[in-house]
Amino acid sequence: METRPDILEIPQPTAGITDRIRYLIRLTRHTQASFARLLGVDAARLSRVLSGKNAPSEGLLNAIVVNLNVSKRWLTDGHDVPFPRSTGTEPSPALPKGAPVYDIDVTAGSTPLSRMFTQERIIGYCDLPGVDPQFPLVRVAGDSMSPRIAPGSYISVRNINNISTISWGQIYVVVLEDYRLVKYIRRHPDPAMVTLHSDNPDYDDMEIRRDEIVALFLVESILSYEQVC
Repeated sequence: METRPDILEIPQPTAGITDRIRYLIRLTRHTQASFARLLGVDAARLSRVLSGKNAPSEGLLNAIVVNLNVSKRWLTDGHDVPFPRSTGTEPSPALPKGAPVYDIDVTAGSTPLSRMFTQERIIGYCDLPGVDPQFPLVRVAGDSMSPRIAPGSYISVRNINNISTISWGQIYVVVLEDYRLVKYIRRHPDPAMVTLHSDNPDYDDMEIRRDEIVALFLVESILSYEQVC
């Protein structure tokens, strides 16, 4: 379960500047790269600071203070509070809106998807009508579901806790022991089996046993690559 930004533990005054910068990255739900873009600084430069190779420059500290309305005293020495009492005119740090977009090819590999939904893999957020912000967006490679899902499209997926419950005819990410597939799931005459159907007529149906399914993710929505924000 993702940690809520508003209950992250504030670093103690004895912590270093880099710890406080990492706290701000987590608080604003950014990756290092997107946080650097927010500040208008070079991502490689920020990475060297966070890894301890370079000391944070005055310019970097000022960019954080200006862009996030952070107390410079708190940022530099850990005293004061991260965000001083607002006068009502200063902007609050903006949290990204929309569903997180992950740099994950959902049809590649066998690693459990739940382990892959990490902050480091988020490449952006998508705020569009019909896209539920609580469900992740992942990329689909291959053309087995064309034209319904074109190669390179992104899909919003919802984890199904009870894999014995299947809505027949819906599109799922089907996780097997050795690989993952995006397919329609259709009822099979044998209750112990299911049929995996492709939209592309060049692909034959697959018949698998229900107990071969390791995990299921229901495809909630489909976005072409050009639509992802």
